[in-house]
Amino acid sequence: MTNIVWHSLHEKIIHHLETIYSDVDNFNNLGISYSSLATELLQTIGIMSEEDITSPQSHHNYWDQSDIVMITYGDSIIKKGEKPLATLHNILNNYFSDVINTVHILPFFPYSSDDGFSVIDYTTVNPDLGSRYDIIAMGKDYDLMFDLVINHCSVQSEWFQNFIKGHGTGADFFYTANFTDNLSDVTRPRVTPLLRETQTSNGTQYVWCTFGHDQADFDFRNPKVLIKFVEIIRLYIDNKAKLFRLDAVAFLWKIIGSKCINLPQTHEVVRLLRTLIEHVDPSIIIITETNIPNQENLTYFGNANEAHGIYNFSLPPLLLYTLASGDCTYLISWMLSMPPTQNGTVYFNFIASHDGIGLRPAEGLLDENEIIKLVDQMLIFGGKVSERILEDGTQKPYEINITLFDALQGTFKGVDSYQIDRFICAQSIMLGMEGIPGIYIHSLLATPNDYANVAYTGRNRSINRHRWDLHELQSLLEDSNSSQYIVNKQLDKLIKIRKLQPAFHPNAAQYTLQLGSQIFGYWRQSLTGKQSIFCISNISDAAQTILLTDINLIETEEWFDLIGDNKVNLANEFLNLEPYQTFWISNL
Repeated sequence: MTNIVWHSLHEKIIHHLETIYSDVDNFNNLGISYSSLATELLQTIGIMSEEDITSPQSHHNYWDQSDIVMITYGDSIIKKGEKPLATLHNILNNYFSDVINTVHILPFFPYSSDDGFSVIDYTTVNPDLGSRYDIIAMGKDYDLMFDLVINHCSVQSEWFQNFIKGHGTGADFFYTANFTDNLSDVTRPRVTPLLRETQTSNGTQYVWCTFGHDQADFDFRNPKVLIKFVEIIRLYIDNKAKLFRLDAVAFLWKIIGSKCINLPQTHEVVRLLRTLIEHVDPSIIIITETNIPNQENLTYFGNANEAHGIYNFSLPPLLLYTLASGDCTYLISWMLSMPPTQNGTVYFNFIASHDGIGLRPAEGLLDENEIIKLVDQMLIFGGKVSERILEDGTQKPYEINITLFDALQGTFKGVDSYQIDRFICAQSIMLGMEGIPGIYIHSLLATPNDYANVAYTGRNRSINRHRWDLHELQSLLEDSNSSQYIVNKQLDKLIKIRKLQPAFHPNAAQYTLQLGSQIFGYWRQSLTGKQSIFCISNISDAAQTILLTDINLIETEEWFDLIGDNKVNLANEFLNLEPYQTFWISNL
């Protein structure tokens, strides 16, 4: 039987490789076969024999409603005289251990730019943050999500320096093109020139740089690049990685003359990595970070054989527009269009992250005038805007750079007194939705815009990457009048409630309700069908009233508002909601 298992897995890897490399002209000249490459990949991931193979369960959920992910940089909180990773671990244990079970530590490797996403060395921990022992120690208390920065690395890396020298590991790792190539359709998330002129021992080379000239794109047509990343994956697994975030993976494969995004080979690489990883440890989860229009994003689920999870990128701009306008029409339309996830797949929901609020995922969901209106309002609230270059050379807003807390300080009418209420409303909507919630540390801490950081770095994204002084932060978290205290306490309460509800399982059924343009609602039902929760939010700055009959509460059952800890009196004809108030009405 074991020989059959080994042969079957080996053949599956070969099939992935044939799909990926079938159109690579010089693959057969590399002196390797699909069979030998499949064997090398299996050995690199740690499968040396049949006994090393773990068979994954099809359509199995390795998550439940208790899973809450904190997204944070390793140095989001600083204590003088202590390495930031140790400080972070202590803060997690002291303030968040009963609400957070998973930590996404943003790239903690040596880097040259982009706050970690221009990696110099994938194999070591940035000594300014701490050591691998800090990572391993944190991994004993929390599940850890690691970034696999798979599309590009720093031009200061040893690999790129070897590319310049023309020998050594990395000498043939990078994608090059020429200005005479047809690059007119290439999708770009930045305004910098695509090609970086580089003097090498082999003459002038023009290196492909999707995100900027400090970040050189890999050439996955070379299978040595694939082998190296499988080696890195194995290293991360050995250092407690339980989730992998595939950064900017949509841009991985390039074909001259195409858009160079979401190509079939890219999807097949993700499927290959999934196959390798799940046969080592089926509980390890792959999440693709694909900041692209909604329908394109959904394709990264494959047929439950690609990513386990996808970032729900359309949620942040749509929810922000909803709360700025006091109208949930577009949010309802989007929710109605979203397919339920198959078991074994999951949405990764977030409304704030280390990056800005992406606008490409709102394309086709909001019209251009509404996107411009939202951008203009966020500029009034102190935000910034980053742009991308289009095929015709013009520029277009790509993301809004602002902390979520300051983005919700008002509406299209201007600043008002509902900032905290509106912010908690946004979080309650996200926490109840189908999927796993990811909460940026600066949402848990109600962090305002950091203008000094923008001035220091010259980068718009720095506005949302504040580094808290530990003593200042602790003082605010203990001050009952501070926004940090109030927000943290309210989110703590909401998360603890969520974690106890079977109807909030990431794959529990979800049905969108039609309650008018000022009331956003959906119904969740547990996998067993025993628990129902009606999530009802007033997304406007005026009190609202709905008929209880509009949400069809079964009269033979008792209903409770989990947030208010009150029984719902079915004898009342109406449900009254204060501005930005949320009810979680449950029958259990």
